[in-house]
Amino acid sequence: MLNDIYNKRIIELAGNIPRLGRLSDPDASATAHSKLCGSTVKIDLKMEGDTVTDFAHDVKACALGQASSSIMASHVVGATASELRELRETVRKMLKENGAPPEGKWEEIKFLEPVRDYKARHASTLLTFDAVVDAIGQIEAKAAKQPATVQG
Repeated sequence: MLNDIYNKRIIELAGNIPRLGRLSDPDASATAHSKLCGSTVKIDLKMEGDTVTDFAHDVKACALGQASSSIMASHVVGATASELRELRETVRKMLKENGAPPEGKWEEIKFLEPVRDYKARHASTLLTFDAVVDAIGQIEAKAAKQPATVQG
């Protein structure tokens, strides 16, 4: 039943999204959009080396997109690029392949587990994860193009 996916914790997360807004000088910005439901998440990311140092987002999404964005915003600062790529894959597998939800600091994603039975809701749930991985890729691509600094 659809009410199962809109459980009390999902509604709480959706109603209390941290880090809303935009960064004035992000290292990268990315937008993820679900054509199916019209949800959109725009994120700004700053990184130092492999680690996220700042994050902000503009969330125009359903309660599921808001809840996943809330979880992301609560834990993304301090996370590494590889951790965030792995997280996206874990959430994708949780929804599409009956995989286990992540553990540790990301364990609240377990509240999104009932979404797996509603394929039409997968895209909005994954928006924040897709946008963050896109921004990380942009930052890494820029860094790869930069010439090495010469020490004098």
